[in-house]
Amino acid sequence: MMAAADRTNEASRHLPLSPRVFQILISLADGPRHGYAVIQEIAERTDGEIRLTASTLYDALTRLVDQEWIEEVPAPADADGHDSRRRYYRLSEFGREVARREALRLEQVLESAREKRLLPERERARK
Repeated sequence: MMAAADRTNEASRHLPLSPRVFQILISLADGPRHGYAVIQEIAERTDGEIRLTASTLYDALTRLVDQEWIEEVPAPADADGHDSRRRYYRLSEFGREVARREALRLEQVLESAREKRLLPERERARK
C-alpha cells in the first residue's frame, strides 16, 4: 500500500487536469453514477458550460478506469429504474486524491487572482 505522502506526490504528477476530466471526477465524488447521469450532472452543475457527448464521456471513462482513478461497480441497490446495460462508476481512493489535489491547486490559483484584485475577496465563513 502506498504511503500518504507518496500518494499525494503521485497524484500531483497528473496535474493540471483537463476541465472535463476534473468535472467527471467531481461528479463521482458523491458516489457511483452511470454514464448518462454523469453527463446530466455535469451539465446541470456547470449551467451548461461543460457538455459531454456520450462518446467523449465513455472515452474518458475508459481512460480513467485504465489509470485506476475510477472503478466500474455494480448498480447501487437504490438505483432508480435500473437498466442492466448501464455501467456504474465510482472514484477510487487514488482518483479522489487526484481530484482533491486539483481542487487545492485551483484554490491557490483563485487566491492569487484575489490577491491581484481580479476577483473579489471571498466572504469569510461565519462561526
